[in-house]
Amino acid sequence: MAEPEERVMTIPLRRVKQDPVSKRASIAMRTIRKHVSNHMGVPEEDVWIDSSTNEEVWKRGISKPPSKIRVRVIKFEDGIVEVSMPSE
Repeated sequence: MAEPEERVMTIPLRRVKQDPVSKRASIAMRTIRKHVSNHMGVPEEDVWIDSSTNEEVWKRGISKPPSKIRVRVIKFEDGIVEVSMPSE
């Protein structure tokens, strides 16, 4: 059995600021999913985002998501990828 692959990524979300104010946080969540799927080589359906990451993006409301976010990404043997906040 191989160990799960683990990375800590900083995902840029600055481009989300160009989107409509009423959709920024939800677009930021889609951007996180797309970024992780591209870098880990899995389809977007296999990316699971933890609720702590969701709460961090939505903390300041729908119109003010963070400009970048640091996440811990774990890819398991079956191809499922988990995205969570790094424990510090």
